[in-house]
Amino acid sequence: MKFSELLSKLVADTCDVSLPLFGPELCIIGAIVGLLLVRLCNFERVLPASFVALAGAGAGLGISLLQFRQFGDAVAEQASTPLFTGLLMYDPFTVFFRVFLLLFLLFVVYLTILSGIPDKEDGPDFYVLLLGATLGMMLMASANHLLMVFLAVEMTSVPSYAMVGFLKGRKLSSEASLKYVVYGAGAAGVMLYGISLLAGLLGAANLTDMAHALLRFSEMHTEFSDPAVRALVLAVLMVLVGLAFKLSLVPFHFWCPDAFEGAAAEVGGFLSVASKAGAFGLLVRVCLALVGPPDHESTSLATVNLYLGVGLGIIAAVTATFGNLAAYSQKNMKRLLAYSTIAHAGYMLMAVAAMMVVLNGSEPPDAVVSRAEAARDCIEGLLYYLVVYFFMNLGAFAIVALIRNKIFSEDIADYAGLARQAPGLAVCMLLCLFSLVGLPPFGGFFGKFVIFASLYNAGFYHASMWVVLAIGGLNTVFSLVYYIRVLKVMFIGSATDDARTIDFSMASNAGRYVLLVSVPVLLLGVLVNPVSQIARQVAKQLF
Repeated sequence: MKFSELLSKLVADTCDVSLPLFGPELCIIGAIVGLLLVRLCNFERVLPASFVALAGAGAGLGISLLQFRQFGDAVAEQASTPLFTGLLMYDPFTVFFRVFLLLFLLFVVYLTILSGIPDKEDGPDFYVLLLGATLGMMLMASANHLLMVFLAVEMTSVPSYAMVGFLKGRKLSSEASLKYVVYGAGAAGVMLYGISLLAGLLGAANLTDMAHALLRFSEMHTEFSDPAVRALVLAVLMVLVGLAFKLSLVPFHFWCPDAFEGAAAEVGGFLSVASKAGAFGLLVRVCLALVGPPDHESTSLATVNLYLGVGLGIIAAVTATFGNLAAYSQKNMKRLLAYSTIAHAGYMLMAVAAMMVVLNGSEPPDAVVSRAEAARDCIEGLLYYLVVYFFMNLGAFAIVALIRNKIFSEDIADYAGLARQAPGLAVCMLLCLFSLVGLPPFGGFFGKFVIFASLYNAGFYHASMWVVLAIGGLNTVFSLVYYIRVLKVMFIGSATDDARTIDFSMASNAGRYVLLVSVPVLLLGVLVNPVSQIARQVAKQLF
């Protein structure tokens, strides 16, 4: 093909196909440019930076909702379109995460307006970082090329480093940011080496092509003792290191408690939910690329993928256990929620592990559902849990931020007597924490139930999943203790004589915001079907 023909094809693909479907990301990019102009021209007094951020996120969300609606019945037909010559993938899975991340961005921006962080002077800089990180997360969920995998992870990470250290003049914030950067640089280096090794072994960097290349690779290299197979496993593990860092999985979790304690609660809430969502979207795409096309026959690499799924299950169990046990001794509310975030990353990873085991294990002769249907259940559970996690974790961090503005403290001991001073705020915290535990009738209960059900079904393909299920159930009991301790201080504890009083009205804008993020936690546990149906339709496209 001549260069002119290649260029013409590239321009046609970009202008006619890719850019129209790339609308939500373009809205975020436009908002970032607008924020930079606001900073450059000193328009902060005339045009608040928060308004520009809200406008960009709102426009992107509107386009994403239209795209999601346009899929309709096409979801079941595996409608997908490669963007920018296959660097990104446009499908219901991508659009789901666009809606999720942009809606969450709107909630976070409005929370920062209510809490006053950042101030007007630093607003444009902060929102540029916030929108830039969100853009990276959106690209993570739609990445279809190893190059985009790395770029998206770094586009998410670099702004996150700066946001953690954004509280100027605070030693704790600067120290947390430095630790985050050091750990992140190490994880990025390992991941980049794994990507280069993987692309070199397979001769392909596109995830779709990589799946087919793995089939050819398995025909030439049939034994695990083969050095090429071992190198391939090493490459995959290196790539997973970068994703494990973003998900704060054990043993790559060290940055998380310090970063959350040093950062503002608003930033902690953003990183705990949005970063997890983007990383899980990317992890699912990478795992499906390793499994291969849905209609492929069993290969010699199926055993390797099976043990990868078992390994993910072990990591998930260890992560959930460590996060819950380490939270016992925490006295700072943000550190406690950081370890809670680690634990919940473990719960969500269980769904991915179950999917890998189902797709690569030996199908039981008396299976009630097909292999594809069982895998869909795993992804459905992950997506539903993410939606519930959106509200219950953001609600907890938002309440911590609003209490901080009243008592200038984030220590759990200083929450004593809160229920008597601000009963509405205390009840909303109760809703969020009980949902984080997984108690009925809250959304967290059904989210865990669906994931545990997928683990139970995966146990018929490999018995190790039943062990992971048992550990997950025990961890639910473990977590009850430290969440109850917080509520005990709030509802039963007595404030000291010199404690600051909390004057908080649920009729205020901040009070209505707390209701907006905490009430859905209860509704998602009662009205399960609407969100569950959407998650199932999205999961169908992948299999």
